[in-house]
Amino acid sequence: MVESVAPEGAGRDLRLAAEFAALFVGLPLLMALAIPADWLWPVIVGMTVAAAILLSLTPGFRWRSLTEGAIDWRMIAVVAGVTAVACGVLVWWLVPDRALSLPRHSPGLWLMILALYPFLSALPQEVIFRGLFFGRYRALFPNERVAICVNALVFGLAHLMFWNWVAVALCTVGGAIFALGYLRHGFLQAVLLHAACGGILFTSGLGTFFYHGAVG
Repeated sequence: MVESVAPEGAGRDLRLAAEFAALFVGLPLLMALAIPADWLWPVIVGMTVAAAILLSLTPGFRWRSLTEGAIDWRMIAVVAGVTAVACGVLVWWLVPDRALSLPRHSPGLWLMILALYPFLSALPQEVIFRGLFFGRYRALFPNERVAICVNALVFGLAHLMFWNWVAVALCTVGGAIFALGYLRHGFLQAVLLHAACGGILFTSGLGTFFYHGAVG
């Protein structure tokens, strides 16, 4: 009797799929449903470290690749402009009393957020959701459009912990844009797009949807 043995490639894909599901589906759900609010930053730091380790263990991955590619400033300017308009409309619709609340009432905090957000939030999130996603798990989604859609969905899911549709919807759309920027122009493009959109979001007043809910 001859035993049926799965090909090595199929076994590797199954392991990667299970790893992907745990990191990008299971952990965000756990953060939203069970992890206390004061664990948020330790979890983000832990995920960033885990992402760095997994990328280092990924065959063919080079850290130097994250510095490659040319910045498309036109894309960044267009995305920033559209983001500003969209945020303005959403603030007017949902929280008109919060319009430009940070620059108007807490300019020091606002400037600190603008200065630190690219490094403490946008950069580690891009390591996890673009660098790790495409550097280690791209083979699971060989079709580029499917890969971008899945990336956008898991990025939106990661923000379920804020327990409001605004955070999830904006991050799903943002995830698609950042993924496209990453695939077209590289990691730094995704970081700059993320930093620009985040700065506009917190300036507009929509930041209120990103520090309430499950994380207090």
